Amino acid sequence: MTPNINQKPEDFYGLGITPKILEILRDLNFTIPTPIQIKSIPVTIEGKDIVGIAQTGTGKTLAFGIPLLQRLAQNRGQGLILMPTRELAIQIDEHLRAIAKKLNLKTAVLIGGEPINKQLKDLRQRPQVIIATPGRAIDLLKRNAFNLKEVKILILDEADLMFDMGFAPQIQEILKSVPKERQTMLFSATMDPRVMQIATKYMALPIRIEVAPAGTVATKVEHEMILLKRENKQNQLNKILNNHPGSILIFARTKHGVKDLCQKIRQSNHQVAEIHSNRSLGQRREALGGFKKGRFRILVATDIAARGIDVSGIELVLNYDLPDNLDDYIHRIGRTGRAGKTGKAISFALPNQMRDIKEISRLIKKDIPLTQLTKAYPESSGSYQGGGNRRKSKTNFRSDFHKNRKFKRGSYKNKSTSDKQENDNKPYKKHGRNKRKSRYSEEKPKHQSRRNNYHSKANYSKRSK
Repeated sequence: MTPNINQKPEDFYGLGITPKILEILRDLNFTIPTPIQIKSIPVTIEGKDIVGIAQTGTGKTLAFGIPLLQRLAQNRGQGLILMPTRELAIQIDEHLRAIAKKLNLKTAVLIGGEPINKQLKDLRQRPQVIIATPGRAIDLLKRNAFNLKEVKILILDEADLMFDMGFAPQIQEILKSVPKERQTMLFSATMDPRVMQIATKYMALPIRIEVAPAGTVATKVEHEMILLKRENKQNQLNKILNNHPGSILIFARTKHGVKDLCQKIRQSNHQVAEIHSNRSLGQRREALGGFKKGRFRILVATDIAARGIDVSGIELVLNYDLPDNLDDYIHRIGRTGRAGKTGKAISFALPNQMRDIKEISRLIKKDIPLTQLTKAYPESSGSYQGGGNRRKSKTNFRSDFHKNRKFKRGSYKNKSTSDKQENDNKPYKKHGRNKRKSRYSEEKPKHQSRRNNYHSKANYSKRSK
């Protein structure tokens, strides 16, 4: 009998989970299932393919992890979980290993930035659960370190992000290599059309489970936008850091921006760590671990960490720079207000980003209070239209610049017709580069080239002799 997925149980009983795993969950203090777990676990335990859409921080790991481990414990085989970033892969392994160990199941993590010999050693142990980033998985497959013949369950988490990060070729190669007789699960906070193409091409009649509309953010997060000039960002940041004593996660657009920001924060006597692509895996682990344990109150990161930070109790997420891809706003803000807790999100915006503010408000379907520390451009009149007016003002500036500029080169072209006629009547200089008369003179010079001289009658007669 299939459990009713519309029920709202107060614990994990009634979802088709075995007594052994229920006992493990109770020992690990997992007592109340989240909506995505309630809806997806009964379906996936039956072996059906699903496409799960849920906002970040709603318990997707156990939503696919419990059915994965239960089916492998009963039927053996292997499960392959593909993740976009190293941090996410490590966190998934930490969550699942606690359950897998008590079921006598082994896990292995295949990610870049770690010694490959250690991963080869783990694969020789024949793990039942393999958690990998697509690039490292393909690398080890080409080395014949392992194969995909025993894969019974394939899971793609944060699938849209994997496409954004350029993993499409690796994903396609893996999907073509795994056995056709398998179970496939796709999970993400947002659904990209490219992800739905996978669902139609590589999945067997997948069931779509959506516990929140794509792009939905946590309901208990308070949003605020601060409009200010670029040079005022640091002063405003210092005020916010002093007013919020709890843990703070700051997002900057570039890795160089993160490094520079951390130096300035340290100068203000705050404990801060950084995560970006220039940091080694060990450094990133140390920064994230120190942030979790409270050794660092502030963590500054690029978008590489937007979906890779699973830290409970983050009081504030601050967007020092708005993301280039506005969908990433959802994933950044998803680091606070997790599991029903309250949180706050503050974003700095420049006057030429009014359009981005409106797009974010439309994306999350919520009005965002705007604190104006500086006025927007005069053209906006309260409704600035982003890049269009920015280009307009730039064009006006350039036209004014050229209008007032005294041209040196090419000035002849810019003079009026009367000026040209006046110049035509002036005598030409006989020195410098003005020796030759121009096309404006009444008497044009005869251009007799060396070739013409050579073929002249006089020369011809000399040669004929």
